Amino acid sequence: MIICKVRNFIAAAFLALVVTACQEAPGDMPANPAFDLNMLYSTPSIIGTTPRAVVWSGDGNHVAFLWNDAGRAFRDVWTYSLKTGEKRRVTTQADGVSPDQRHSGISEVVWLDRGGEQIAYVLNGDLYQQGPDGISGRLEADKAAVKRLALSPDGRYLAFVSEGALWLRSSDIMAKAPARKLVDRGNPKAAIQSYEWAADSSGLVFNLTDNSFLPERDIYYYAKADAQKHHVSRAFPGDETAHFRIGFVKVDTGDIRFFSRLNDKDYVWNYGLSGDGKSLFINSSDPLVKKHVVYVYDVDSGRRKVFYQEYDALHLRPDWKVAWAPKDDGLIILTDRDGYLHLYHQKTAGAKPRALTHGEWEISAFKVDSEKGEIYFLANKAHFPERQIYRVSIGGGEVERVSAMTPGTHQPFFSSDMSHAATLFSNDATPVELYILDLGKKQTVRVTHSPRPEFYQQTWANIGYVEFDSHVDGTRLVGRLSLPPNHDPSRRYPLIVGSVYSDSVRNQYGGRTSHPTWGLDQYFVASGYIVLNVNVRGSWGQGRKHNQGLRFGYGVIDIEDLHSGVKYLVSQGLVDPERVGIWGSSYGGLMTMMSLFKKPGVYAAGIAGAPATNVRHAYPGQMWVMGETTGDDQPGRYRLQSAMYHTDGLEDPLMIIHGTKDDVVLYSDTITVVEKLIAQEKMFELVTLPGSGHGWDNEGQAQRRFAFKKMVGFFNRHLMGNKRNE
Repeated sequence: MIICKVRNFIAAAFLALVVTACQEAPGDMPANPAFDLNMLYSTPSIIGTTPRAVVWSGDGNHVAFLWNDAGRAFRDVWTYSLKTGEKRRVTTQADGVSPDQRHSGISEVVWLDRGGEQIAYVLNGDLYQQGPDGISGRLEADKAAVKRLALSPDGRYLAFVSEGALWLRSSDIMAKAPARKLVDRGNPKAAIQSYEWAADSSGLVFNLTDNSFLPERDIYYYAKADAQKHHVSRAFPGDETAHFRIGFVKVDTGDIRFFSRLNDKDYVWNYGLSGDGKSLFINSSDPLVKKHVVYVYDVDSGRRKVFYQEYDALHLRPDWKVAWAPKDDGLIILTDRDGYLHLYHQKTAGAKPRALTHGEWEISAFKVDSEKGEIYFLANKAHFPERQIYRVSIGGGEVERVSAMTPGTHQPFFSSDMSHAATLFSNDATPVELYILDLGKKQTVRVTHSPRPEFYQQTWANIGYVEFDSHVDGTRLVGRLSLPPNHDPSRRYPLIVGSVYSDSVRNQYGGRTSHPTWGLDQYFVASGYIVLNVNVRGSWGQGRKHNQGLRFGYGVIDIEDLHSGVKYLVSQGLVDPERVGIWGSSYGGLMTMMSLFKKPGVYAAGIAGAPATNVRHAYPGQMWVMGETTGDDQPGRYRLQSAMYHTDGLEDPLMIIHGTKDDVVLYSDTITVVEKLIAQEKMFELVTLPGSGHGWDNEGQAQRRFAFKKMVGFFNRHLMGNKRNE
């Protein structure tokens, strides 16, 4: 049955907050109050296994995807027939793997025929094929690290990347001829990053990324009872960066043409061949993402012209996307040139782009239906934290919503004839599932049912959204608020702000999904905490002015946005101001430390995971926000944004969690902070994870549960006044 409830769980006199929570349950089940981290993070997973890697067959009647219906980590290939409605598992590789083994299984799948009977897939970096008899066989046994499978539009060839090079073989599984190398990577530090087929299958356009220019560094650490060395190519701000070259290779001759740009270090955000194969666009920007340029090339001669360009010294986010308009009539450009990310049609080089959409909302992605002259796009038009599917005519006009009215987030995959979309959908109450959306009838069919039966026995958090103003400059901010299911409006609750990060306010299961904190959030709420996420400056979705507020402001305006959320909830009588905690990892660790160092007394405790404490050791891409290494305001500008220079402000309890093998945020920077705190006689706790990388909560269930239990114990001591671990 479908259980849908709308609950106004805070008195209207205090806060107008309406939460919609819809989930499908197999039947009425009694609530089970038992909630612990071992249950939330166990195998099989209570929320099931997320389907992924969705691909359509050429005839548009079949969908293949990777999934495990038992909630285990290993994904096999499954298929769904639009004609029969049948869903079936077509590979059985999981049968040979221990249920407790954390193997993610098959990583890619592609159809080898139009009719949905033959597939190719990748397992452990090896290429396999399987026909209608259900028997799998390995292809190209001498090839390793296979990835990025793509069938040619005419169905004759299968392209793939192996050890950085681009290869081509017949799609006929009975063919004896081995694959041939189309594009060599040139050196061990270079690789084919991506590629696309020409519409007539005559060739492929590709991005060859060369990392040989990057400095090489050694990261030393102790693990497994011995000294270890991790050798990486890693640039800091001001260092040489990767070079990106776009080329075209002909299938019949193997001839390659590269398309010149003014600077190969300029980013390539996307590229695409025209339908007739005669022209190529490259959507590019400078390394600081201030100058956006779209080039168009003649494929045969390589001649280049500037089709579109814009410069903004304050620009921070490279959310630009480009595609060919129907019948190759110019380009469709996604840009925030007028304040919000919207679609524009530009027919010729240098012409004024014509807006197709407008409003105080943003578009994240789009797909052109050339036959019908329509554009499908993903946007937050309905509500800021959502991503719904819409369409608009190439001529502009009224925007039509195509996805169902259920709030949440879609990730669509369109069939080649644009009649259907397979979409991965979730919301705050429902884990990710695969659905089929009929784009004409706007009807949706659910394909997968992932959660385990015990999922429906739990009483989960009530999640809603609040809006409030910055206490610094009045900017409108949005928060994702998780309340206990038995929330009492007359009580003030302890609050945990986090996991703090940009783009963290999303109506999808678990909110921000880069880290598996869905269960930790639910545990905190079940334990009597309120959890808040804030769409801090620099985030997507609220327009150019909002995100540009972060310029030169790591650990400056962002922590004021977090503080604004705290002050708002306190003012509404929801939160005890003496029991507020904060936590985050990476950039979130930076904000956590800066909040504690610069705002003593606001937070009763904070946990910084893999904290970015020295922006001088960030990736060069972070210069989009923090600026270049040079300037009259240096080194002060970088020090202002680096937590290691503000340790003297610490007065409240701090826990640091960091892996020693981290090559994104260096553990040595954490040690620098530790040394300063010791010298200043500041009390703190350090949780070291030997041999762990940057994604410390994604490196196995045991380490995840250990770290999360340390966090729970820390917050319970300082916010709840007790010492229980879970």
